[in-house]
Amino acid sequence: VFTKQLDAHPPQQQHQHWAQICSGNPTNRIRGCDRYGCGNFGADRHSSKGKHMGVDVICSDGATVYAPFSGQLSGPIRFFHNGNAIDDGVQIKGSGKYLTAGYCVKLVCIHPIRYHGHIHRGQQLGKMLPMQKVYPGIISHIHVENCDHSDPTHLLTPAVPPSPQQDRRWAAVCAGNPTNEIRGCDKYGCGYYGAPRRNGKGKHRAVDVICADGATVYAPFSGQLSGPVKFFHNGNAIDDGVQIRGSEFCVKLLCIHPVRYNGAISKGQVLGRMLPMQRVFPGITSHIHIENCDHSDPTSNLERGKGQ
Repeated sequence: VFTKQLDAHPPQQQHQHWAQICSGNPTNRIRGCDRYGCGNFGADRHSSKGKHMGVDVICSDGATVYAPFSGQLSGPIRFFHNGNAIDDGVQIKGSGKYLTAGYCVKLVCIHPIRYHGHIHRGQQLGKMLPMQKVYPGIISHIHVENCDHSDPTHLLTPAVPPSPQQDRRWAAVCAGNPTNEIRGCDKYGCGYYGAPRRNGKGKHRAVDVICADGATVYAPFSGQLSGPVKFFHNGNAIDDGVQIRGSEFCVKLLCIHPVRYNGAISKGQVLGRMLPMQRVFPGITSHIHIENCDHSDPTSNLERGKGQ
């Protein structure tokens, strides 16, 4: 099997991205934000005194866990040192002639089938431990941490080039709103492009995508981040945002707090979280304000084609 795989994928290409690490999560989707915190690299920890030096890959309790690359196992790796139900894990140090040789990662909150010996990329590594027992209501996940504390996000994202037709449609921008549904009308106004603003003196040069306060926000397309982008300039609870400039698109997402204001981001990757709009506009339909940099209408990019 391995020889056939090598024939199909030259090793350099084969090992550019890590394999799926949890059954049920083929794209190594990263945990967004929940009441315990956020799963992205660099997220706040210890009441903002520390930073998250790993990435939390979503994984249901009891799910099968696979090796992201081939290498030597060592362990056990303890993270909590308190003997709780998820205090187990293992390290994999890459072996091989290619990129894999440079990889070294710790996978925590899993029970490996063994702590030593060699394992192949994609081979069963163990099972996800019962995180809900320790943190009820958390998004269960594997804590994936590079041994040198560098960011593993780009290695976890699979290299699946989307077809051009699909790629023109933006990803869902808010958890809980898979179709990018646009805000209708409420006592504060309407969310569609061109809606009246300032008592009919102005027009809405953006689209309001429905998003619950505190929900995870995702990048609609791949590009470079810049910011912060302020809309109200009065320091209220929702006066934050970020710009994404891609090869085809440039957009500002407002009323969100991004995980960072610069660097590259991939389509569908966690971008941040929705700010508490109800605090500022009680009773409004909470939403992300999405504005093209050239003030054109983004509606067609946000709408998902039926059956696509």
